[in-house]
Amino acid sequence: MSTLRAFEGFGLELEYMLVGRDSLDVAPVAESALERRRAPTWSNELVAHVVELKNPQPTPDLATLSRAFHAEVRAMNAALAPLGARLMPAGMHPWMDPRAETRLWPRDDDGIYRTYDRIFGCRSHGWANVQSTHINLPFADDGEFARLHAAVRLALPILPAIAASSPYAEGRAAGPLDYRLHVYRDNAGAVPEMNGELVPEPIASRRQYERELLEPLYRALAPRDPEGRLRHEWANARGAIARFDRSALEIRVLDVQEHPAADVAIAAAIIDLVAALYEREPPQLPTGELARILDACIRDADRALIDSPRYVEALAGSPGVCTAGELWARLVERLAAARHREIWEPTLRAILEHGPLARRLLAVLGGAPSRDSLRHVYENLCECLEQGVAFGA
Repeated sequence: MSTLRAFEGFGLELEYMLVGRDSLDVAPVAESALERRRAPTWSNELVAHVVELKNPQPTPDLATLSRAFHAEVRAMNAALAPLGARLMPAGMHPWMDPRAETRLWPRDDDGIYRTYDRIFGCRSHGWANVQSTHINLPFADDGEFARLHAAVRLALPILPAIAASSPYAEGRAAGPLDYRLHVYRDNAGAVPEMNGELVPEPIASRRQYERELLEPLYRALAPRDPEGRLRHEWANARGAIARFDRSALEIRVLDVQEHPAADVAIAAAIIDLVAALYEREPPQLPTGELARILDACIRDADRALIDSPRYVEALAGSPGVCTAGELWARLVERLAAARHREIWEPTLRAILEHGPLARRLLAVLGGAPSRDSLRHVYENLCECLEQGVAFGA
């Protein structure tokens, strides 16, 4: 297959927790589920209670992809029914105890998952309870990679403002609205070169990327991974990573939503924003400055204060101080002629009015919900996934 140029096609990956159909407790049945639903659109992940839905080949048709994903969700739920299980959306399971309930994927023939577990200890929220959406954006050459990387890097900090869906952990409100990213950010403390500041450093070429980012990471891993099992570009765990093996840049900071159309809509809005920045060749702001904005959006989502006038100007065209939600509202108007506006506009306007899924969940459940209340609301989320409707609609 020929290499795609920037924005000629897209790949999405959606991760879902497997839970008991009635209890909604974690259900480590991924192996049986994938045996029952044999399709290239589904694959396993690190743990036995998570499966991933994806389009195996890039597509330019996001509207059709949305419908196809919903059909696959229903097919997987049908395959899970005889196992007494179902798919659960949202970025984290709200009461899982990862210390007791984590089960690694059993078919680890090359030892990659065992190596991660030995080095980092994967029985924690930052490894075993993190369900995300990834966006893969193609590039054809070094020039496209450099421009795409710069555009994604600038957009990255405000993405949790519209995608946060993980406000609960171990039965209570965790504090940050995007608690998945909060715990993911620090899950590799033994090798801090893996995650960096989540926002990737400014990079102008593949050679620079390999020299300044990947090689230091491989050197840091080597004493703990002498066999080199993790010596691959995917070991980089920043919020956006280069996948030179498939000529794509992968965005990884999005919580999965309550149904695939919402994920596709958010992805479409991000693609259009990145495309607009790509055409303007945006400035390379300091990584620390971008990381502080990302941290604020991890904590407060749409209500995060963005007190960097030059960041606001780089995205919206004029400087100022505003919340992340207000900045997104300006971007919605600025992207009036964007390619995918019909796909994302209704969803984005609803999010800007009512908040991301995390805020909507908190509005219903509060900070210290009972287990019965949590189960009832997350059962509603499971039904939203099955029916393809927004939470609260």
